[in-house]
Formats: sequence, C-alpha cells, structure tokens
Amino acid sequence: MISAPDRQHAVSLIDTARAQGARLAPACQTLSLTRRTYHRWRRADASVIADRRPDAVRPTPANKLSPAERQAVLDATHRSDFASAPPGQIVPALADSEGRYLASESTFYRVLYEAKEQHARGRAHVPMRHPRPTTYTATGPNQVWVWDISWLPTQVRGLYFYLYLVLDLYSRKVVAAEVYAAENGVNARALIQRAVLAEGCINAPPVLHADNGGPMKGQTLHCTLEWLGIERSFSRPRVSNDNAFAEAMFRTVKYRPDYPYRGFTSLEAAQQWVAEFVDWYNQAHRHSALKYVTPVQRHRGEDHAILAARDQIYRAARQARPERWPGATRDWSPVGAVTLNPAKVQPDMLPEKLLESA
Repeated sequence: MISAPDRQHAVSLIDTARAQGARLAPACQTLSLTRRTYHRWRRADASVIADRRPDAVRPTPANKLSPAERQAVLDATHRSDFASAPPGQIVPALADSEGRYLASESTFYRVLYEAKEQHARGRAHVPMRHPRPTTYTATGPNQVWVWDISWLPTQVRGLYFYLYLVLDLYSRKVVAAEVYAAENGVNARALIQRAVLAEGCINAPPVLHADNGGPMKGQTLHCTLEWLGIERSFSRPRVSNDNAFAEAMFRTVKYRPDYPYRGFTSLEAAQQWVAEFVDWYNQAHRHSALKYVTPVQRHRGEDHAILAARDQIYRAARQARPERWPGATRDWSPVGAVTLNPAKVQPDMLPEKLLESA
C-alpha cells in the first residue's frame, strides 16, 4: 500500500511537470500511474490522502470452497495412490473410479499453493534457478575474452572437425583459432596457452567467458587457467545469448562467401581455410560495431586517429558541397567500453527524468 507522503510526492512531481509544459498522460505513465488515480489522489485532502479500497467490505463469492471441501481436496492429494500424480490426473481419476468431483484442476493447484504444498511430485528434481552471469566491461584489449567451439562439416556424413576460437571482447580481434579433429580439454588448454603467449598478457591475465560445454568446464582446462591466473566466467545452462559475441563470430565464419558449405575435404584444408579467414577478419574486415575499423586497428589503439581523420574528410566534403548534406555528418567518434551481459538497470523516478520524458 502506498503511503500518503509518497502519494503527495507523486502528485507534486506530476504538477511540476505539467507546469513546465508536459502533458498529463505521459507524466502519469512515467510514474506508472493512470490519470484516474492522479485525479483521485489530487481531489483528496492534501493532509490525509486515504485510499478506502483496502478497507472495503467485499462479499464472499458464492462459489468459494468451504473449509470441508478444501480439506477434501488436500486429503485427495495426500492419498498414497496419488502421491506422484498431478491434479490433471487426480481429478479425472476420482471421477472414473469413485464418481466424485471435488474441484477443477486449477482449484487443486490453488489449494495446494495456499497450503504450501505446491512442489514437484514424484522423484523429479526441483527445477534449479541459475543466477544471471556476471557482468564484465572491457575498456581495453586483453581484459575480457570469450571463446567457444563450433563444428565444421566434412564431406563424410556424420564426421566433423572442431573450430576452437577465442575472441577479444573489446577489439573483436580473434586472438586464437585452431581446428582439431576432436573436442576435448587438452586441445582447449593448448589453445588458451598459445593465446596468452601470443598476446603477452601473462602478467595481466584476462577474464575468460565460455558456455557450459565439457572442454570449458573440464578439470584439464580448469587447472591451466588457475595456473595462468585467468578468471573463469560461464553462461547460464542452455542460454546461448550469454555468449552472444562468440555465437555472432561463428555466424560470420559460416556466412563467408567462400565457406565450403558442402564440407571440408581434410583437416589440413579446414586449418588452412580458418587461418586465411582469421587473417582477413583481423587485418582487412571493417567491423560495423567498431565504426568500420578493423579489429587489429582497434586492438592497437589506432582507431581514434583513423576515425578523427575520417571525420575531417567528411566535414570537408560537407563544406565543399553543403547542398548534398541535409544534416550533420556521420558520427565517427570512437566506440567506448564494451560490456558482456549487461545488467538491466531500472531508471530512478526523479523529477528531471520526468521533465525529460515530457
């Protein structure tokens, strides 16, 4: 129940917004109120804004279960022959075997919930609630890495090669990529070791985010990461969006025009194709999320100078032919920090926020 001071404060915020030119409907919507509620609160006494709805006397519904009927529902669910049966089976079973109808399935569920007996029946495990993955923000290269394994088809049906790929979150640079004939923790350990040595971050190890696959959570890789001082991070089970950057990278790989969608002829052919792809992606591919600079340019910190020069060229072109530029030039300011699995933040209901939305 909302207290009287809170209601007075809400009315005051809306009145302030209206005095500044805001319309009533958007102002009320910003505070999750209806116009009817606003008018009711405003008409009430300013010193005591009372809401009589909680104290209203409501008649008892005619179809409400009596205490005896409610107890009969609980007794039916407590029977040994119904110990593992849900209400969807109990109700028709009582009707078929005993000619009784106590209540509907939804009423059974409601009575069980009110009696704190609504839980998994039988030997099934209670569904687990997994917390959201930790949020990481990269403000520079080699702070957060994401990695995953994807299958590469061969020309033999049912036989696949495995692409191991590590991506830098900040620059989108592929810091390591290998193709193996098997998916295991030994190959994953070798890949991460080579990535750390290649990037020279042994003294400042990054965070390594992955999904819940066997090679990612296996003891072999776990010991290696602890030895290297790398912090591990995992997605929620069966939630691919928690590792969205790696998944998007694999889409880029498999939608290349020269990708052999009919399958690779050999492991050596797959390794050669992946090596050429990584060289193109890091050195030549202008990434749309990086304001069309290459991952290597951003990884080296060259993107600021490149984008500044590009902005000057656009401004000069606009100044030379202003009739062709109805608006401002494109925003070529560098991309800032990149966040992995950002948490949802609820905006505060402040007067300035209210006025801005109006």
